[in-house]
Amino acid sequence: MQLKKEIGLKNQIKSKPTQYRNFPMVPRVIYGPGSFGQLGEILMPQRKSSDAPVIFLVDDVFEGEELANRIPLLFDDQLIFISADEEPKTEQVDALVSKLLSDYEELPSAIVGIGGGTLLDLAKAVAIMLTNQGTASEYQGWDLVKKPSVYHVGIPTISGTGAEVSRTTVLLGPQKKLGINSDYTPFDQVVLDPDLARGVPADQWFYTGMDCYIHCVESLNGTYLNAFSQSYGEKALDLCKEVFLHDLTEDESREKLMMASWHGGMSIAYSQVGVAHAMSYGLSYVLGTRHGIGNCLVFQHLEEFYPEGVELFKQMQEKHGILLPEGICASLSEQEMDTMVSVALGLEPLWENALGSGWRDIMTPSRLKSLYKKI
Repeated sequence: MQLKKEIGLKNQIKSKPTQYRNFPMVPRVIYGPGSFGQLGEILMPQRKSSDAPVIFLVDDVFEGEELANRIPLLFDDQLIFISADEEPKTEQVDALVSKLLSDYEELPSAIVGIGGGTLLDLAKAVAIMLTNQGTASEYQGWDLVKKPSVYHVGIPTISGTGAEVSRTTVLLGPQKKLGINSDYTPFDQVVLDPDLARGVPADQWFYTGMDCYIHCVESLNGTYLNAFSQSYGEKALDLCKEVFLHDLTEDESREKLMMASWHGGMSIAYSQVGVAHAMSYGLSYVLGTRHGIGNCLVFQHLEEFYPEGVELFKQMQEKHGILLPEGICASLSEQEMDTMVSVALGLEPLWENALGSGWRDIMTPSRLKSLYKKI
């Protein structure tokens, strides 16, 4: 009851703005089991010359696997395997861009990201930084990119992050964890092949799927909610419930979660996420916690903000036998805790969506610190 008083009329419809944001979306998408086989055909019209290669950034779990052998390499194309064990970093983007600019006289014809959110975000960031001067950290924020990116393709091999459809590429920088949010960030082409998600470890499948679920809960309970985001968010939420609470076949589960991820990503195009994502960014920056599990670690303690969502999350967690680590913030120094709080509170749009324009009076640094101490 107290929280409702603090937030006030957060879910009332706001007065209509005089100008709406004209957001870009992914212009081309192909969906279906086996659709990865059409990648060569998709890329061919984008090839500028034999000296302008296609660069494939691929999760290193596929090194030596069948998928790597199916990548349609031609001419001087380059396949770069990258570990997804850590969150993508701005310095990693800068190193990849520097390598490609020195390896080739011409800009690549395309950048293709194959993997989970880490590889998709790296592909988007590299495509942007190949045509924009400076370092990736200079573009962390909203609408700072001025030049169109290199043509880029996203191919998810695990579902939930929504990175395949979003206009942001989330990076750990020297001072913050924040996305490059721009009109040039979304992929030019996405390939949604549910077969590529076979064999994902159960815990990773759960954590990444919960990223999608939490997207939906935060979007649907936010002050930015509108008919556009609501329509996608509700569909994604329904799909998540089917996947994580019903007894589906493996094929059905893969297909439905892939579409939940797509709809969940679309739901925040005209909306935002909220408390869990803001706090998860702080965890990632200080502790290197992966985004999916970070969201889960935070969300389990957010009953006061999302009571129904947290209750359902715990049912899903129990059904799939997921045990979350405890006490990960217990040994943090005051300086580390203050840094974590500062990073989280720096994500102003997320807090405004969650708590309204007066969010600073509701989520004080001391209150946020007490939430972190529960984790």
